[in-house]
Amino acid sequence: MRLEETLDAIADKVREYVPSRLTTREVMTRRKDSRQCEARGLKQHNTMSDDLKFQLRLSLSDEFAQVARNVPGDPSISTLTDILNRHDAVMKCQFDAFADYVSEAEANGIENFDLYEWTKKTIDDPAKKSKYTKSFALYVGGDEVYEKDKADALEAELKPLVGGPIVAKMFKYDTDPAHNPQPPRQT
Repeated sequence: MRLEETLDAIADKVREYVPSRLTTREVMTRRKDSRQCEARGLKQHNTMSDDLKFQLRLSLSDEFAQVARNVPGDPSISTLTDILNRHDAVMKCQFDAFADYVSEAEANGIENFDLYEWTKKTIDDPAKKSKYTKSFALYVGGDEVYEKDKADALEAELKPLVGGPIVAKMFKYDTDPAHNPQPPRQT
């Protein structure tokens, strides 16, 4: 694998972490503390277990991704949106979320946005745009991360749609830093 492909893969994994709402510094501190405890043969108490939240993401087929982005109430995706409505959930296109982040950074000073450079390069890359315009984060009750029971219930109801004409894939992420890579180093 070329270095650029490796960095792209790492960057994709970093974006999976973003829903946790922990800052990069908090993640790195928790990982460092965990490694130090392991090195000394100690088991660290995980204060995260009570705070662990989840997010579901869907990859939609090409045709229906455009519909979901541009006309979310279209009847052609009602089998999906009916389920989302029952769970007080909405979809947010990952590409649009990245573009919003870049706009906010540019409006408020990019020096305050650690992932600005990576995110800007991502939305400017046609291949990544194609990938991320099909990826949708599911927000439940207005929250981008939510309790396990909410995630599990929504996941169970969405499973029959996966692999069908609308939903290609479904992913479940959690906010445990041990399951998420560190952000890419600035060069």
